Amino acid sequence: MAAKLSSGGGGRYSEDTMAEINVTPFVDVMLVLLIIFMVAAPLASVTVKVVLPPAVAPPGTNPPKPIYISIQPNGSLFIQDFKTDLSSLGDDLRKQLGTVRNPTKERIFIRADTNVLYGDFMGVMNMLQDNNFYSVALVGEDNNK
Repeated sequence: MAAKLSSGGGGRYSEDTMAEINVTPFVDVMLVLLIIFMVAAPLASVTVKVVLPPAVAPPGTNPPKPIYISIQPNGSLFIQDFKTDLSSLGDDLRKQLGTVRNPTKERIFIRADTNVLYGDFMGVMNMLQDNNFYSVALVGEDNNK
């Protein structure tokens, strides 16, 4: 709020309030915003008319049963509930996948304990890559319960 110094009575520096507001900066800002929106609005509209087909997708087939590799803190490996070791991991995975068209295209889920050594985890990852299993997902605990 602005104040006006008056020269009349009441002391040397008595102040009276002004009832006027300086609107010039407000008007300047509003005009700039108006120009920005006038320029940007035509760019945001789509001018090419296209008749789009309906977005009804046919029902998909059920995904195959996921394959989980579990790594325990002591380095023990499991495919689903069956114990395996690092040297036979690729062959055991192919046995688990069975008659899948292309077993190396299937996604493999890895579950590892928080105390698993990094070397053990990387050994599993390297063995999967050596056996052409490149689609790997890591499973974590969902804390949004």
